[in-house]
Amino acid sequence: MQTFVRRWFRAEIALAVSAALLGLFLLIVPLEYYEWIKALHVIAVIAWMAGMLYLPRLFVYHCDAEAGSKQSETFKVMERRLLKAIINPAMVVTWLAGLYLAFAGNLFSAHWLHAKLLLVIAMSAMHGFLARTVKDFAADRNLRPPIFYRIINEIPTVLMVGIVILVVVKPF
Repeated sequence: MQTFVRRWFRAEIALAVSAALLGLFLLIVPLEYYEWIKALHVIAVIAWMAGMLYLPRLFVYHCDAEAGSKQSETFKVMERRLLKAIINPAMVVTWLAGLYLAFAGNLFSAHWLHAKLLLVIAMSAMHGFLARTVKDFAADRNLRPPIFYRIINEIPTVLMVGIVILVVVKPF
């Protein structure tokens, strides 16, 4: 229970810091940089998705490595670096730039954006699951077979397709 409370508290702090950064971002960045922020958003999304698609694939191969082996330790380093150096920063930039675009573009009344945000929240939840799985593998506590990660690997793809359709087509 204490671990859950500690995680919840850290999540609240991260949310508060993100909200403060977004507020500061909205005040500092002039509207004429809107297109640049949009480009930054697309770049961050591409980096986030690349990591989200690659990490479960690493898990598939990590399942076959014997715990404590040199190969297992190499996978642990790869997974940790991918998460910390690419996936986490890309998600933060994606959220900050995306929220800036939504606020600056006055898009919060658009129904397609509501649906997109729901899918992005689901993608963020998937990100959290993958981050937790990196910790499990680091502690040699994986209990799932490779097929599980092969299936899980498809979830970010499905979410991404839905998000892209909503942004480009704006069906409602």
